[in-house]
This record gives sequence, C-alpha cells and structure tokens, in this order.
Amino acid sequence: MTRNVSVIIVAALALAGAATATTAGTPGVTSTTITIGSSGPLTGEAAAAAGVLKGADGYFKYVNAKGGVNGRTIDFKYLDDAYDPSQTVQNVRELIEQDNVFALFSVVGTNENLAIRDYVNAAGVPQVFSAAGATTFGSDYAKYPWTIGYLPPYAEEGELYAKQILATNAKKAKIAVLYQSDDYGKDLLSGFRRGLGSKSRSMIVQTVGYDPTSSDVQSQVAQLKASGANTFMIFAFGKFAIQAFVYANKLGWKPQIYVNDVASASSIMAIDPQSTAEGAISILWGKDPATPAFKGDAGVALAAKIIKRYVPGGNPSDGFLVAGMAEAFSFVDALKAAGKNLTRKGLMMAVTHMNEANNPFLIPGVKVHTTPTFRFPISAVQLQRWHNGHWVPFGGVVSATP
Repeated sequence: MTRNVSVIIVAALALAGAATATTAGTPGVTSTTITIGSSGPLTGEAAAAAGVLKGADGYFKYVNAKGGVNGRTIDFKYLDDAYDPSQTVQNVRELIEQDNVFALFSVVGTNENLAIRDYVNAAGVPQVFSAAGATTFGSDYAKYPWTIGYLPPYAEEGELYAKQILATNAKKAKIAVLYQSDDYGKDLLSGFRRGLGSKSRSMIVQTVGYDPTSSDVQSQVAQLKASGANTFMIFAFGKFAIQAFVYANKLGWKPQIYVNDVASASSIMAIDPQSTAEGAISILWGKDPATPAFKGDAGVALAAKIIKRYVPGGNPSDGFLVAGMAEAFSFVDALKAAGKNLTRKGLMMAVTHMNEANNPFLIPGVKVHTTPTFRFPISAVQLQRWHNGHWVPFGGVVSATP
C-alpha cells in the first residue's frame, strides 16, 4: 500500500510539473500562458505615461477574453520605476530572475531602456517595442540584437520640425531650444540641427539643456526668452514640458512653439496656458481620442470599449492608453506569427519581419514595418497643430525613416 501511495504521489507531482513547465524549455511560456514584463512610471512626475502600460494591459485582457494567442493567455506584469533608471534595472532583474518572464514589452523611457539594454541582451531576453524613440534602439541592432523600439525615431522627429520651419518661416525664424540633457533630448536636437542643414543652423540663437532630476526649468525658459527668439522648441517630457508652457506664459513670451511627440498628449496640452499653447505644432502617429478628427473612428471606439471593460478608472480620451493598445496590438501580431512553438528567437524573428497595415489604433497611412536590418516599426507620422483646445492634423503622412 505504501508503494502504491508513493507511486500516486510521484505521478501527481509529475502531472503538476507538466502543467507548470515551460514549453520546450522556454522561460515564461506554458501550454496555457505567456508571461511578459515591463517597467514604467506608475508614480511620480512622469506618471501620465503609465497610461501606455495600462492601455496595453487592457488590450491583452481583451485578447485573453477572446481566447488569447495560439491557445495561450498573456500575463502582463509591470512594475513602478517612477522614471528612475536605477529602479528600472532592479525591476527588470526581478522580472527576469524571479518572475521568469518570456520577454520585456514596452519598457517606458529612453534612459530606462538604455540602463537595462546590456543586461537583457547578455541574458538573451527580448526587449520588444520599447516605449521610447531613441534612434539607437533601431540602429544598433548588430550590438543589441534582442532590442527593438516602437516610437518614431526622435532624430527624425526633430528633422521634420526643422523642415517645417524652413518651409514656412525660413527668413524670420529665430529659434530657441529647450532640451532634456540626456540621450532623449540630444537625439531630438541632433536631428533638428541636421534638418536645418549647415546653411540654416545659425537660425538657432540659443539652446539650453536641463537635468531630468532637477525640479524645474524656469531659469532655462527665461534664458531662452532673453535670446530674442520667436520660435521655441520644447524637447522635454512630463512636468518639464508643462513648465515650459507655463513659464513662457508668465514671461509674456508668445513664440511659435513646437513640442515633441511624447509631451504632446491632449491630456497634457489641456493643462498648459491655452493662450501660449495655441498654434503649437507636434507630430502624431497614433489616434488621439480627444482629437475631433477621430470622432466616430472605429479604432477609437474599440479603445473606448476596452478601457471601459478592462482599464478601471481609465479615461477614454487618454491618448497614452490608446498608444499602449497600438503597441500591444503589434505585439500580439508578433506572437501569432511566432507560432505555437513559442521561443524567444522566434519572437525576435517575428518582430523583425512585420508588415502590419491593419492596426486600428494607428492613424491612416501609418503601418508597422520592420526587417532584420530596419528596426524602426513606426517610420511615418503626420504634423498636427493645437487649436481651440485640441489637436488638428494637417498635411499628409510623411516619412520619418532614418
């Protein structure tokens, strides 16, 4: 009898092990689940960007409710780093070494992704569709084969603003630039300078960087205003972008403003003094549900449905949530393409062979396209202008290809 009990126990343990074991030895993958992880600013000065992760989570839950991907549901674990790269490193180590995630998805922030890139590539863990547009995440694939970004490359964004100025105000523009003094801000600034070209760079009368750990940019804005500039480039994020508008308003400075993509969500722009924000120019690639041009749009309606059901307390007008859904849609497509025998190499093969033209959360004319040697998933954008409290897209979709 003792022997029979022992056999039963061993058999039970074997079955339990089979139920929880990874498929073909792939970390984070069982016969029924795929566990992925991320890190982002759920709290702190950049907490608005948490919407990217919450939107993605909502979309994954929507997909799970419809049967998941190739018979597996997605378990998405994301941790708070308060926009602190050192905390991102700790979070990612926990996700990989303790939670045994299959892949990292949509880690938020340029510095945050840079801080973990060496570690995750050494570990052979996919760092997929990072919520950052630093050019290096697409161009340095030979050194970092497990990393790929998602957002339009910052350098190309900066170049587009330069070309727009040259096309509309080449003779009179005197340009002041506020930029975050790190790879994020410097990438935008370098692209902007390149776009102006050597003959027109003298249009820049002042550039001032700020430390992202500082409290405010009041002195920097005052310095830029004193330069006599009539065009103000805001290459900033979170509270610093808001402060730039606020302090310009307090100083009575009314320049033509250009504000970079990640600081241009309607939820942020609505906070800014509207007399100063009026006429500001930025880019778009995903559908901002607060933009009247997308009223009645099927993708925006789907996003609202998902938010209501799967994002507790979520605002259907929050563009960060929809941006997260766009990334999640592409990730699900990649998982489908990677097949039922899911491996990390298979996922990277899928994310570097994409030609997705049906993402409902991207604006018409923008598709997700990658190859093994072209790793810029979003490489087309449209310009938009802030008018009467909302964004108004103008012109056609233009290339943002490096």
